[in-house]
Amino acid sequence: MKREKQKSKMRDKRINAPFVSWQFYLIIFVVVLFFAIDEYFIVAYCKDYLESFVPLIILYIFSSSVIITLVVSLIRKFVWNKPIKYIAEAAKKVAGGDYSVRVRSMRKDGKKDEVEVLIDDFNRMTEELSGTEILKGDFISNVSHEIKSPLAVIQSYVQSLQSDDLTTGERREYLSTIMQATKRMNAMIANILKLNKLENQSIISDATDYQLGEQLRQCALGFMEIWEKKNIDFKINVCDVAVHHDATLLELVWNNLLSNAIKFTENFGRIALTSKEQAGYVYVTVKDSGCGMSDETLKRIYDKFYQGDTSHSTEGNGLGMPMVKKVLELENGEISVISKIGEGSEFTVKIPV
Repeated sequence: MKREKQKSKMRDKRINAPFVSWQFYLIIFVVVLFFAIDEYFIVAYCKDYLESFVPLIILYIFSSSVIITLVVSLIRKFVWNKPIKYIAEAAKKVAGGDYSVRVRSMRKDGKKDEVEVLIDDFNRMTEELSGTEILKGDFISNVSHEIKSPLAVIQSYVQSLQSDDLTTGERREYLSTIMQATKRMNAMIANILKLNKLENQSIISDATDYQLGEQLRQCALGFMEIWEKKNIDFKINVCDVAVHHDATLLELVWNNLLSNAIKFTENFGRIALTSKEQAGYVYVTVKDSGCGMSDETLKRIYDKFYQGDTSHSTEGNGLGMPMVKKVLELENGEISVISKIGEGSEFTVKIPV
C-alpha cells in the first residue's frame, strides 16, 4: 500500500499516454502468434517424420527467434532510442552554450507520455537558461554604463582642475561635482553587493522580535530634513505591532519606498505612511502625490537598473526596487502598487506578523 502511494506521488500528472503503446504489444503478439501457429502445423503434419525434421525445426525456431529479435530491435531504435538521441544531441548543444536549441515533439496525437513530458521540461529549461543569459548580459552592460557615467564626470573635472586659470569658487564647484559622482558610484557598488548577497540568500538567519511601528517612525524621521526642505506634508499613522523578521532587511524596504516617494513628489506635495494589522498580517502603505508611473514603468519596476523617470536618474541607479522585491520574497511578504501618471503612487507591503 505504501509503495503504491509513493508511485502515485512520483507519477507526473501531465502524462496521459503510456510510453510503450498498445500497437507495440500488438505487433509483438502477432509476430509470436504467427511463428507459434506455424510451428504447431509443422509438428502436427510432420509428426510421423519428426526425427528427420529435427534439424529443420531447430533451424526454424532459431530463425524465428532472430526475426522476433530484429523486430524488437527496430522498434526500439525508431520508437525508443530516437527521442532519446534527439534530446542527447540537444543537451550537447546546451552544454556548449547554445540555449536557443529546442526539441520538437515526437507524438502526432498531441498526448503526453514520459518522453513528451521530458521534452517539455527540457525546452522549458533552455528557455529559462536563455532568459538568464540575456539578463546576465544586460546586467553587465548596465553596470558598465552606470560606472562609466560618474567616471567620465570625474575624469573631465579632474582635467579641468589642472588649469591654473580657475577661480577658488570654480575649484570648489568642480570638487563638489567630483564628490557627488564618487558618492553615486559608491552607492551603486554598495547596492550591487547588497543585491548579490540577497540573491544568494535563501533563508533568514537574523530574525528577531521587534516593534514594527517604531521602526517605521525612525525610518521616516531619517528623511525629515529632505521632506521639510521640499515642504512636503508628511503624515505618519502606524500601528504598534510586534513582528518576527530581520529588522535590517525590512529597514531596507521602508527606506527605499520612502526615498522614492520623497524623490518623485513635487514641492508642497503630500506623503502618507500608514500601517494596519489584519488577520495575522501587517499592511504597510506609502502613498504620495508625485508624478506617478506609466503602465510600461509598472511592468518593469522590479527590473535591475530600470528607471522609468529619467529626470531623476542621477538620484538613483535602479537597484532599489529589485532589492525590495527580493527582501520580501525572503520574508514571505508581498508588494503591490497602484499608480497613474500625474496622480501619484501607492505602494502596499504585506508581511506576516
